[in-house]
Amino acid sequence: MRKIQTQGVHHITLVGADRQTTIDFWEGVLGMPFIFDQPNLDDPDEGHLYFDPGDGRLITIFTNETRKPDPARTSTEVGAVHHVAFNVSQASFWQAAKRLDARGIRHSGPKDRGFMDSIYFNDPLGLTIELASYRFEPPEGVRHAEVMIEAHRIRVERGDHHIDREHLADAIELIVHRGQQSLSTDRSAKNPF
Repeated sequence: MRKIQTQGVHHITLVGADRQTTIDFWEGVLGMPFIFDQPNLDDPDEGHLYFDPGDGRLITIFTNETRKPDPARTSTEVGAVHHVAFNVSQASFWQAAKRLDARGIRHSGPKDRGFMDSIYFNDPLGLTIELASYRFEPPEGVRHAEVMIEAHRIRVERGDHHIDREHLADAIELIVHRGQQSLSTDRSAKNPF
C-alpha cells in the first residue's frame, strides 16, 4: 500500500466562543495576527477566523455569537485533543509567566521537559495551550526533528529515561560531524611538512 505523504500541518481548526473573545485571546494574548475571516462554509450561523501562529501556517477558529467563554476544562477523553502547543523563542518563553500573570491568566509555571521548556494555561473555552521552547538550535540546514531522532537514538542506546541536554549536544555534534568535512580528518590530504 502506498502512503499519502504529508508535508506539514496545513491548519488546525478549533471551536471558539464569540468573535471578540476569539480575537482578544488568539491575537491579543498570543500575538497571532488576525489575517482574515469569512463565514463557516458548512454552517452559516458561524464565523471562521484565521490567525497566523508565526510560521505562515494557520490556526482557524469557528465562532458563534451565542457561545460565551467557559473556562471549564475541555474533554481529555480518548479521541479528544489534549492540548495544542506553540513554539516560542527562549527570550519569549522566560517572559511568558509574567505576561500571563499581568492578564490574570492562571498557568503551570515553567516546566522542564529535558529537550524543551514548557508552560501551560487554558484558552477561554478550557482548551490547554502549551508554549514550548526548544533548548537547542539545530545546525544550519537541519531540522529540529532530525536532531530529536538522533538524540532519541543516543538516549535509548545509553538506557536513559528521557532526552536531555547532553543527548541533544551529542546529537548535534554527530550531525555536524557527518555533514561537514575537515582537513584534519581527511586522510587523502598530504601534510606538506
